[in-house]
Amino acid sequence: MAARGTIDTRAASIMVVLCMIWGLQQIALKGAAPNIAPAMQIALRSAGAALLVAALMAARGERLTPGLWKPGLLVGLLFGMEYLLVSEGLRHTTAAHVTVFLYTSPIFAAIGLHIRVPAERLRALQWLGIALAFAGIAAAFLARSAPTTAHTSVTGDLLGLLAGAAWGLTTVSVRGSALTAAPATETLLYQLMGATVLLAAQAFFTGQTHIQWTPTAWASLGFQTLVVSFASFLAWFWLLRHYSASRLGVFSFLTPLFGVGFSVWLLNEPLEPAFVVGAAFVLAGIVLVSAGAGKGRAP
Repeated sequence: MAARGTIDTRAASIMVVLCMIWGLQQIALKGAAPNIAPAMQIALRSAGAALLVAALMAARGERLTPGLWKPGLLVGLLFGMEYLLVSEGLRHTTAAHVTVFLYTSPIFAAIGLHIRVPAERLRALQWLGIALAFAGIAAAFLARSAPTTAHTSVTGDLLGLLAGAAWGLTTVSVRGSALTAAPATETLLYQLMGATVLLAAQAFFTGQTHIQWTPTAWASLGFQTLVVSFASFLAWFWLLRHYSASRLGVFSFLTPLFGVGFSVWLLNEPLEPAFVVGAAFVLAGIVLVSAGAGKGRAP
């Protein structure tokens, strides 16, 4: 299996933009929840994005690769499970909490890839960077002075953490199977179909099918369908084909920081000192991981 390239300026710039987009994702879901339940939002956005991806594949003359349906089914189920857990987590805790725990995914991905993919083995310095970045997230979000309220719960936080694990396992499944050489559109289509089926079933069986078509609902669905589920995910899988997944994943630690920043701006939430301290630790962790990239890797 060919080794992925180290992170260059282009990859870093794309990842920063993606992290900004993903930082808005949970805010959009939570903000539109009174009009459309998160499960229904994700089911609709996934279905819409799947149609866009299928249309793009048809325009390019691309077809599903024979023999990839088994790994495609696996990543589709994992991706759908990730967002099923996210949607349920948002019902029990804040968007900030879900974002924090969801973006522990690089830890799970790095460990899995370290075990399964020789080219993704990490040095001690990089493991230290990941640990430092995770400690920064803990400081920024878990050391807040505000007490636990009816809007936050251990259950919701645990669901967010499990969603992060599912995302990490999705990355490992893609990189450890023939899907790693498949077009990004094909991998994304499998995942969107999995999310559509699982989230639609979840919405139906849990009574979350009511929709009130307000401007907020339309704006949320438009943003999530066109920008999040279509454009940003295509960009992410393109990056996975050309760069080291574990190094890319570390940039995901920026997403909770953007998420809280947007919450302060859009929702007028206070900015706590713990967040500032945590941000410094996260950035330091990214520097350590980037400094060690490409050294001591297995051939």
